[in-house]
Amino acid sequence: MAEAPQGTRINKYLSEVGHCSRRAADKLLEEGRITLNGMVPELGTRVQPGDVVAVDGEPVAGNDQERIVIAYHKPVGIVCTTDQRREKDNIIDAINFPTRIYPVGRLDKMSEGLIFLTNDGDIVNDILRARYGHEKEYHVTVNQPITDDFVERMSSGVAILDTVTLPCEVEQTGRQSFKIVLKQGLNRQIRRMCEELGYRVRRLKRTRIMHVELGDLPVGKYRSLDDQELRKLRKRTQGAKEA
Repeated sequence: MAEAPQGTRINKYLSEVGHCSRRAADKLLEEGRITLNGMVPELGTRVQPGDVVAVDGEPVAGNDQERIVIAYHKPVGIVCTTDQRREKDNIIDAINFPTRIYPVGRLDKMSEGLIFLTNDGDIVNDILRARYGHEKEYHVTVNQPITDDFVERMSSGVAILDTVTLPCEVEQTGRQSFKIVLKQGLNRQIRRMCEELGYRVRRLKRTRIMHVELGDLPVGKYRSLDDQELRKLRKRTQGAKEA
């Protein structure tokens, strides 16, 4: 019987130590920006104890660092990317956090509201798995009066991106505003759903991810998740993974 491979795949290693997601690590590998003991490794290369992994020439911290999860009120105009070289309005420069963290999921440039940033690759992978069905709540303002038909069609499912969105909770909150709770995260989903029904989004704000509320956190500011929020987050993601 063959022995199990030793070490950790380099993309998983970068995720576990909180440098970036596995997908981002694969891209860095393709671009030749990662080195292992001074050499550019191949996709699938495993990191062994004592190896030195570097990105753009800078050694990556080990996995004994403190696990960080913060809630950030992303402003309109900020892009949820860690690519500081190509995107001047990137979220990393905007938040200016003292240690390396990266966003969990996305919130499009013209939207504002709650987004998590972390150095914990396991939490990222767990939250991003769409099948877990984590709730995300948004408050939306559109360009014309909302009708009962609009609410019904939005909540029942709208045909976008070669699929039909899952049924969701939609509640009118004003003449031209509504609240929507999603359990999936298609690209620009709410904007595309509204456009399909003849509406245009004027303002979109995410106010909740699972049990964590944006609350009165000011635009452009962040806070650490408290112990209770973190315990509940880990319990929910672990429970969903085992289900």
